[in-house]
Amino acid sequence: MKNQNPQSEKIRVRIDRDLQDLIPDYLKNRGKDLLVYQQALEKDDFDSIAVLGHSMKGSGGGYGFNDLSSIGRAIEKAAKSRDKESVHQSIINLTDFLNKLEVVYD
Repeated sequence: MKNQNPQSEKIRVRIDRDLQDLIPDYLKNRGKDLLVYQQALEKDDFDSIAVLGHSMKGSGGGYGFNDLSSIGRAIEKAAKSRDKESVHQSIINLTDFLNKLEVVYD
């Protein structure tokens, strides 16, 4: 769920408290993925990008991050189409999401 306050640039996501111990490492790994995406994109390694995007598409929803699933889906689709610009834009979207994310545990 996104924060509806236009003054705030934060993206607030409510996560089940039972996942509280897993979320920090999960998000840290998505941050590490950014470097992997960049390196793969520099080599036009669209197969690796598609696999990583597919993984994020599946895991994002499982952890309660539907936006990450959507970004992963976009990355996977762009990589399968070998659309370098769309992959790059999706990486920017992922970076922006991670930078603005605020997790709230319910």
